[in-house]
Amino acid sequence: MRILFLTHSFNSLSQRLYLELMGRGHEVSIEFDISDAVTLEAVAMYRPDLIIAPFLKRAIPEEIWRKQVCLIVHPGIRGDRGPSALDWAILNGEQEWGVTVLQAAAEMDAGGIWASANFPMRAASKGSLYRNEVTAAAAAAVLEAVEKFEAGGFVPEPLDSARPDVRGQWRPAMRQEDRAIDWRDDDASTVLRKIRSADGFPGVLDEVLGEACYLYDAHPETGLRGAPGEIIAHYNGMICRATVDGAVWIGHLKKKQESEPAFKLPAAMVLGEKLAGVAETEGAWRDIRYEEKNGVGTLHFEFYNGAMSTAQCGRLLQAYQEAIRRDTKVIVLAGGADFWSNGLHLNLIEAADSPADESWCNINAMNDLARAILATDSHFIISALQGNAGAGGVFLALAADRVVAREGVVLNPHYKAMGNLYGSEYWTYLLPRRVGAERAGEITGNRLPVRARQAKELGLIDDCFGSDAAGFRCGVEALAESLAADAPALLAEKRAERRRDEAEKPLAAYRAEELAQMKRNFYGFDPSYHVARYNFVHKVLHSRTPRHLALHRRIGGK
Repeated sequence: MRILFLTHSFNSLSQRLYLELMGRGHEVSIEFDISDAVTLEAVAMYRPDLIIAPFLKRAIPEEIWRKQVCLIVHPGIRGDRGPSALDWAILNGEQEWGVTVLQAAAEMDAGGIWASANFPMRAASKGSLYRNEVTAAAAAAVLEAVEKFEAGGFVPEPLDSARPDVRGQWRPAMRQEDRAIDWRDDDASTVLRKIRSADGFPGVLDEVLGEACYLYDAHPETGLRGAPGEIIAHYNGMICRATVDGAVWIGHLKKKQESEPAFKLPAAMVLGEKLAGVAETEGAWRDIRYEEKNGVGTLHFEFYNGAMSTAQCGRLLQAYQEAIRRDTKVIVLAGGADFWSNGLHLNLIEAADSPADESWCNINAMNDLARAILATDSHFIISALQGNAGAGGVFLALAADRVVAREGVVLNPHYKAMGNLYGSEYWTYLLPRRVGAERAGEITGNRLPVRARQAKELGLIDDCFGSDAAGFRCGVEALAESLAADAPALLAEKRAERRRDEAEKPLAAYRAEELAQMKRNFYGFDPSYHVARYNFVHKVLHSRTPRHLALHRRIGGK
């Protein structure tokens, strides 16, 4: 079928649904929801069999939904209505939530139900739930709805709030006062729920050391204590704030200001000199941690939104070097639960006095880390992608000897969407040796996401397994332990291959060639990278849909 996506942006959920439908033989074109006129034009040009709205912030024009079926993906259980579905579910401590696929109608979220899927709630941020449980449930529900539509004759179930299985209700958009923190009364779990309910967007508005800021990226602290509301520690850019019964770490802040645009930055960076006198103390939550079991070392790195700054790359390199000094033979690079890595830290680059200079430092720090992984001859290295990866993060993962991913993971193995960035991380060595030169050009040039199973078929990764995070971790553990048993032979083969490759063309030569291109991106006359980075960091709305996504505009020539 010809399916048109109407979406606010091509976010993680939209990408997963796009890949699932394309993988089942459907033709999918995408139009960003810019205006009614643009939407009407897209429908007229493409003449889709079905319209799906995976992520919208406003209603589909009545002229469209009255003429053909439009399916809305709503992140709420049956009967739930309103724009803050997941926010309320987190704040209210719901034990179970879901996704419902509704037919667009005059009343928002009140159309007939085509499919739904529920999931147990997890103590996590809105963004984490959205990228994992919500996305998996949406994929299941949308595929069910599409099958029903394709078969024909299905009549969607009218919304009936009187039914016992319809637990949802109308809830208004959540306001800041609904999740405002009372530091004199709220315990740590309440503070965490409030911040997590707003994570990603819009954040919880609060006052921090006299500064009006939005709070993001909260984690529990089990050991530190202080007067409620007091900032009692800072470490690696995070701040620790006491509650009535404990404390929480807050990783990122965004200043509330009208005079100039603000964006999320590490909390300690935002507060700067105001933290003078606050102890620099490591707490229970760490963004980098190492564990060891049955001769296998696992390095976890949980960086917010997968972005890796110059400093974070340096700390991760140090942790990696310490790990390979251990008496083990296999190291698992586990990344984080939501992201393995998305490469450069664009927000910190944007905030730098010289974004070009910071870009240069950041890419070299990424390269230093990739080089260390590639040069390791004492251990067999596994990149285990339990979360999504993009840009330089994908190619950093390829520096390992074995690359595996969870089945639901989405990869974006390209740089060009960020202002025709060339990229580094030794990708000109790592990618062709896996997929060949011609396919490497196709993968990096088409600027489209790749699902894990497709990545395996392409040779981009070695395997994918595990329908959920727990299953994937068990599979990685078994794989790592089996490889540890064969380590002597594997390491001998690895050393020989590295010697051959180095003799043919040194890694230093690949790096020099890539960085020559990157220098043009950062310091050259073409400002495309700097413009694209600014638009990304400041969330500038799209003025048009990129042609590589809008198939109908390539066909129509507009």
